[in-house]
Amino acid sequence: MRTSRRRRCEVAATRLLAQPKLSVLQIALGVGFGSAEAFTHAFAARLGCSPTTWRLRQAAERAAVSNPDQTNGKPDQAEGRQTRNNDVPKMQAETPMKVEIIERKPTAIAYLRHVGPYGEPIGTFWQAQVYPWMVTNGLIGQPRYGISHDDPSVTAQQQCRYDAGCELPDNALAGGNAHRTTIPGGKYAALSFKGVVADFEPAWDALLRDWLPSSGLQLDNRPMFEYYPTDLTYDPSTGVLECKLCVPVMPL
Repeated sequence: MRTSRRRRCEVAATRLLAQPKLSVLQIALGVGFGSAEAFTHAFAARLGCSPTTWRLRQAAERAAVSNPDQTNGKPDQAEGRQTRNNDVPKMQAETPMKVEIIERKPTAIAYLRHVGPYGEPIGTFWQAQVYPWMVTNGLIGQPRYGISHDDPSVTAQQQCRYDAGCELPDNALAGGNAHRTTIPGGKYAALSFKGVVADFEPAWDALLRDWLPSSGLQLDNRPMFEYYPTDLTYDPSTGVLECKLCVPVMPL
């Protein structure tokens, strides 16, 4: 099945920020558009502006968030940026990024879907709905996955889709409101993550905006996901968990 135009535009939006050295044409061709003109038309229909304008606006916003005390900013803007920084703590600069390039085989999973804001609501979703579903269906002990289908900087928070599920043993059936899908195989960049739910956003940002541009790789159209092997830990008293953040990559 061909990737939808909406999905290609969203992948392109992420690439525009994560890989500033790539031209708009390179990104257009990389996500499956036949020309820069066709890409610009689809992108503007989805996001309300041209790819170049989107890249400039988002880069400026990111720079403003990174420098909340800049002298040419308005006081109310500075206050808003400070609030955002307090809500989502940045990864510590001195923490080394443990990124490895791995090859994965296609993996069949069963999952439940959450539609709405990412962050703390996802943690609540896992605890209140996914875990009881796993217990009922005898899936405790299976590797788990969290698949983020949308970029909150592109898609309205109330429309963001997140699938939480786990691998299925051979011939297993998953009841309830579960769906089934296959996580595509191929090459992924995997970042070892340890932290609380609030740390996910800066970790994804560090992987996509800091590590990827200098990696010699680029995103492709497969979903990004959290991978929770059975040997990784979770501390319910602190909320600290471990997983691998997996980003689908291919050569430039």
